[in-house]
Amino acid sequence: MSKIAIVLLNLGGPDSPEAVRPFLFNLFCDRRIINLPNPLRYCLAWWISSRRFREARKIYSQMGGKSSILPETNMQAKLLGDLLGPRYEVFVAMRHWHPFIQQSAARINGGEFTEAILLPLYPQFSTTTSLSSIEQCLKILRIPTQIVCCYYDNQLFIEAHVETILPIYTNACALGKPIVLFSAHGLPLSVIEAGDPYKFQVEESVKRIVSALKIENLDWELCYQSKVGKAKWLCPDTESTIRSHSGRPIVVVPIAFVSEHSETRVELDVEYASLAKVGYFRVPTLSAHPKFIRCLAELCLLSSRREAESECSMKHKMCFCRSKVE
Repeated sequence: MSKIAIVLLNLGGPDSPEAVRPFLFNLFCDRRIINLPNPLRYCLAWWISSRRFREARKIYSQMGGKSSILPETNMQAKLLGDLLGPRYEVFVAMRHWHPFIQQSAARINGGEFTEAILLPLYPQFSTTTSLSSIEQCLKILRIPTQIVCCYYDNQLFIEAHVETILPIYTNACALGKPIVLFSAHGLPLSVIEAGDPYKFQVEESVKRIVSALKIENLDWELCYQSKVGKAKWLCPDTESTIRSHSGRPIVVVPIAFVSEHSETRVELDVEYASLAKVGYFRVPTLSAHPKFIRCLAELCLLSSRREAESECSMKHKMCFCRSKVE
């Protein structure tokens, strides 16, 4: 029986206080995040990581000194592997901290697997996340490789969000009429203006979830968090949006994250929660939701059928949908 390697792609995070600075350096040295030639990008990454690592350590200290993204991703990999069965083996490849794709490449390339499927844990495609990881893997993997680039409009993905939001929304209604804030990680406007489809795909995800919620006269807004630097980013920002609605119950949905990490457990749960005056309700990420894991499994099964068409409804110049890389 031929075996297929599934490679879950994620950002990664420091696994100790000592790893915070090198993690930040790797992050800002990524050319898809800072588009400058070397050695300028290298020097800038060193400068940014040197300035920011103490503040970042304080953030991670609220999480036991390390990121939770790897345990979350390992859990998702286990659930996905169990669902797919013995023909598939799931590997985890982080972009900016261990385990890197290099740590799995010897096995994947070693003859045991006839095919690999790259599956980013980013529902919405961006050059800064999905493309960066995909490019790195394609440089290293030596077997036929399929790419699942995005699934922002996948029906199971939408249904998982709806089932996660509804009980939290119902609880919030006890304090008044809530507003639902869909919070996505921000991006510099220059990235979007260069053709990145992330903003479009986030907006489409939110529209489909709002429609599927079937809540009459639902109040909702889309906003963006985690701005870094002085450049213009996508707006409105989550912090300002929460402040503007602080007098009513607020339900926050992390729409672009599928695992818990510093930007949900600290930025949303601690920093932004303190701004709400009436009630603050944070919807958990999809994480191990059965329909989300089924979504991932079905994407893998679809990709492993070479004659299959991708489900993505958007034909964008930077979208890898339909891509089959030999």
